Amino acid sequence: MARLPRLRAAGHLHLVVWRGHNGQPVVADDTDAHRLLDAVAELAAREGVAWHGFALLPNEVWLLLTPATDGALGRLMQGVGRRYVRLYNDRHGRRGTLWEGRYRAAVLAPPWTLPALVLLDTLPLEAGLCAQPEHHPWSSHRHYSGMQMWRGLQPPPAWWALGDTPFAREAAYRQRVAQGLTSSQRDALRRAALHGWPLGDDAFLAALQASSGRRVQPARPGRPRKGSAPNDSVPK
Repeated sequence: MARLPRLRAAGHLHLVVWRGHNGQPVVADDTDAHRLLDAVAELAAREGVAWHGFALLPNEVWLLLTPATDGALGRLMQGVGRRYVRLYNDRHGRRGTLWEGRYRAAVLAPPWTLPALVLLDTLPLEAGLCAQPEHHPWSSHRHYSGMQMWRGLQPPPAWWALGDTPFAREAAYRQRVAQGLTSSQRDALRRAALHGWPLGDDAFLAALQASSGRRVQPARPGRPRKGSAPNDSVPK
């Protein structure tokens, strides 16, 4: 069955994940991390993509992005992929693909902004890389909690709404991360990113479907009813 086209929506938040091929490492050390994030910062600015957050794991890259125009997200990810794979392969004496196919992404409604940032901050804990979010150097937690400024990051509106001063926003954000996510929130975000389905209420999904002309929810399992179109495959 034909693969559904990617759902990308200019002006909306996108949760992006890129995995290493066969689970292989994609970020081996601090040098790799700096090179990857430098590429994201430079190319995001060039393509008009607001870069809000990140989490680097040994074999996964997670990003939170808002493209300003159609096609900007694809150009950003293609540019980062080409530049970083060349640098990584040259440095580590390897050849061939680095990524597990194409990057995956989900469009998120505004209420999912803070949960998505909290997900990024807590992925390193879930992976056993640190005991506290601030101990992992390669996520955006330290930026939003006031511990370290990261070039190129643009706070989303939901973060600005946390308080009237930088100190108030940082304190409120640290508290939000300490509260964490429910298992249903975490599962919903991960599932959306990996399978490409948007997250939002019925009105948000209806508007996305109307503007994109593409189905925005998985088809019901089973054989299609007589006279209906065959089910599309889940987007990758």
